[in-house]
Amino acid sequence: MRLDGRLALVTGASSGIGRAVALRLAGDGARLVVTGRDPERLRAVAERVGGQAVVADLADGVEALVAALPGPPALVVHSAGIGPGQTADALLDVNLRAPIALTRALLPGLRAERGHLVFVASIAALGVAGEAVYSATKAGLRGYADAVRAEVPEIGVTTVLPGIVDTPFHGAERRPFPRPVSPDHVAEEILRAVRRGSPEVITPRWLTLGAKVHGMAPGLFARAQSAYGTRAR
Repeated sequence: MRLDGRLALVTGASSGIGRAVALRLAGDGARLVVTGRDPERLRAVAERVGGQAVVADLADGVEALVAALPGPPALVVHSAGIGPGQTADALLDVNLRAPIALTRALLPGLRAERGHLVFVASIAALGVAGEAVYSATKAGLRGYADAVRAEVPEIGVTTVLPGIVDTPFHGAERRPFPRPVSPDHVAEEILRAVRRGSPEVITPRWLTLGAKVHGMAPGLFARAQSAYGTRAR
């Protein structure tokens, strides 16, 4: 997919992966709309990328964001999310309901643009010990993306499953192993996947082994998680 001159929407762009994605998209010549909950940080990102900032809490609905868009985006990167430690309702609202509602609202324009959707899920979609509800939201996001990919062949759909990312997402709970990857590394993987039309990206790539074990021997995977519940994004 060519990005130069095309409109891209990045959620969760105030910091972390969303911010890194916005910066890289600007470098590729995309026109940006960035959204997030932190007005000061978001506006700083918008100024840096020469884009439009829309301050919004997607848990409250997506209507205001959709109305603020200057046109149908050709690329939507669902990066907004909250981590373990929040209530089950909050996790479901932000991590699952909001990206589904926003996708449904933007699908007609994405079809017309023959655009691309990116869902930033997590390796926790495979099921991480101690993070049951968070894992469920990310697994639901992955399943939703798979279904959209099958139902709407006119657009590209990429799911991204990062491991631990070096952001304040988990704060002091983050464990020292496995070593975190940088938000910029994840952003690089996302843009490469968009250009190539890749359906799914697992990063760091050695985590692909865990995904294969999960698929072939879920009991073994569960026992490993019980022994060491890796904290994921």
